[in-house]
Amino acid sequence: MRNTALPVLRSTVLLVDDAPENLRMLSEALRTDHRIMFAKNGQDALRLAAADPQPDIILLDVVMPGMNGYEVCRRLKENPRTRDIPVIIVTAENDDSDESTGFSLGAQDFIRKPFRASLVHQRVELHLELKRHRDHLSELVAQRTSELLQTQKATIHAMAMLAEWRDPETGAHIQRTSRLVEVLLRRLVERTDIPENLTSSDIEWIILSTPLHDVGKVAIPDNILHKPGRLSPEEFDIMKRHTTLGYEILEEAGQELDRELGKRCFLHYAREIALNHHERWDGKGYPAGLREEEIPLCARVVSVVDVYDALRSRRVYKDAYPHDVAVQCICEGRGKAFDPRVVDAFLDVQETFARLFEQSSGY
Repeated sequence: MRNTALPVLRSTVLLVDDAPENLRMLSEALRTDHRIMFAKNGQDALRLAAADPQPDIILLDVVMPGMNGYEVCRRLKENPRTRDIPVIIVTAENDDSDESTGFSLGAQDFIRKPFRASLVHQRVELHLELKRHRDHLSELVAQRTSELLQTQKATIHAMAMLAEWRDPETGAHIQRTSRLVEVLLRRLVERTDIPENLTSSDIEWIILSTPLHDVGKVAIPDNILHKPGRLSPEEFDIMKRHTTLGYEILEEAGQELDRELGKRCFLHYAREIALNHHERWDGKGYPAGLREEEIPLCARVVSVVDVYDALRSRRVYKDAYPHDVAVQCICEGRGKAFDPRVVDAFLDVQETFARLFEQSSGY
């Protein structure tokens, strides 16, 4: 019967030593079970370690001309592409301080010269097996992280769809604002006058959270939410409650996650945006009358996008304004309703705003 088992891929071992005799002995100990690569100095070792295909493990001599083994090890561990490759130091030195130095630089093991072939083989097999387990664990963690991220995104999408179901106009609005916030936020981060240190993860979650900025409207009575005309002052006071209601909805959903994770959960930015996107730079907004940098940056960005989209959109009580009128209104609000820096970034990307709005609205 023909054997249909998949072939076992041989691991690749990089041997680094300036002495040909040492390379020969190490190769003889390992070549039966492994592919062998050779480097006679530190520069060649670094080049081969970073090239494709990469070695699965490196046996590294300490005493070499030019760059010694410790410096090679340090550079390997500093490079994101090579830092996870196990390094075994091979040395003739017999000083415990050498081991301490090697381990502090990230080496996984030491083999002392003169070495026995069987010992070299055993140590290499041990660390290759550990690497296989570590790589498998990393794959599982990456898979679990991806699944968790997709679940979080689905949760945000479902909550946003709830707002859209209550109000089709709000639905179209929340879909567009997410794309517009991404354009404005990325431009804002490029500018050098923004003090907040936003990570790429922060930026992604602000963009993903934007569709929830009006989620509190699900709790606004239909006679106010769908009124075919302007709201009375009393009705507007009720409508303004969508900010605090949205925050309360997201706060309740996020509290348990915050406790379990021991840190802010993925709804953190959604809560800040929902509560604060109608605050004004001059302190005349709602619900808390925050001013200037008391308002979270994510809410200051959404505020500009929210107003631009509302001005450009047709409502039962008004016609849609053209792009240039909307830009003029936002410029007039610079330093009053809006953070001046956010408005300046908006002006940089206003043509992109116009194009994206027209593509998505059909106006």
